[in-house]
Amino acid sequence: MRVRGWVTRGRHARAAATLAALVAGAAPLAAVQSPGPAAAGAASAGATVCQVRDDRLTEISGMVATDDGYVVVNDGADDEARLRIFFLDRRCAVARTVSYPSRPRDTEDLALGRDGTIWVADTGDNDRNRETIALWRLAPGADRPVLYRMTYPDNPHDAEALLLDAAGQPLIVTKGGSGTVVLYAPATALKPGATTPLTSVGKVVLPASTTSNPFSFLGRGVVTGAANAPDGRRVVLRSYADAFEYDVAGGDVVAALTSGTPRVTPLPDEPQGESITYSRDGRSLLTVSESADQPAGSRPTILRYPAATTTAAAPHPAESTTAAPPSPTAARPAAQTAGIGGGRTWPLAAGAGTLLALLAVAGVLWRRHTDRR
Repeated sequence: MRVRGWVTRGRHARAAATLAALVAGAAPLAAVQSPGPAAAGAASAGATVCQVRDDRLTEISGMVATDDGYVVVNDGADDEARLRIFFLDRRCAVARTVSYPSRPRDTEDLALGRDGTIWVADTGDNDRNRETIALWRLAPGADRPVLYRMTYPDNPHDAEALLLDAAGQPLIVTKGGSGTVVLYAPATALKPGATTPLTSVGKVVLPASTTSNPFSFLGRGVVTGAANAPDGRRVVLRSYADAFEYDVAGGDVVAALTSGTPRVTPLPDEPQGESITYSRDGRSLLTVSESADQPAGSRPTILRYPAATTTAAAPHPAESTTAAPPSPTAARPAAQTAGIGGGRTWPLAAGAGTLLALLAVAGVLWRRHTDRR
């Protein structure tokens, strides 16, 4: 969606902008409890690779790079023509499309297997009311993806990121919201026509960040995309603000995410960055943003960033530095809230009160906006 989690339909752009502006004003107060930002490379805009000029592709939510170009998907679209798997050439022109045998609900990310299999994560759930989520598997050379349904073990989650483990099995990353996201994996083998239970396999605490983005501190605490490196030795998670790259030892993606220290690549001021992938040589990170509700004439633009060499130095400000030992098969305990000394209690309370007040005002404005429709 255009502003997922805060405004469910991005077509209400003015109300969304109002909310973003209000919460942005609370960012300095919310940062009082921060132990410090993550160490990262200098924040600079990515280099343009190419622009996507097909009018069907304004809400790109997932992307992978191939030897011939790129594969992309839109998120939950109302227009049937946008509900496709789009294959782009190296100039970002649509070379072909693949239709779904039934209507997907909210496609959010892509993952590319080493054998060329394309996985589509139909896992978006802004309202957190889906009984099942889905994956679509498109085998190399196939023209019809296969549907697999799954269900969470606890409660519905909004998820916009997909990874593959060393065996090529999917790993779903929730969007989160406070800097902590949860990893889910199928408990049994996926089967078409059946609903496979998921199991929680770990939690990831994002590093702190100060990178500028359209959603202020809110945009730094969510995961909107993910990717595996072609050689399988690295994985990356992205927020609206940054990319966090983890080294994978022995093929254990879960252990890398839950116990590793990431390198950080700032992705400053992307309009609404929800997609990330590696270049085919693994040397660069590629991103693309949605262009819906952007100024007239805006086009989705694939950007290239060199991989970072600096590791993060601190967790997300809302989380503790204490972590449980890595375990690829069992969920880790939730991170504890960072302790606040007595001398810092009053500014924290003031910041929280201000934030709540601003959110209340935003809610009133939003209600007035929708009542006028």
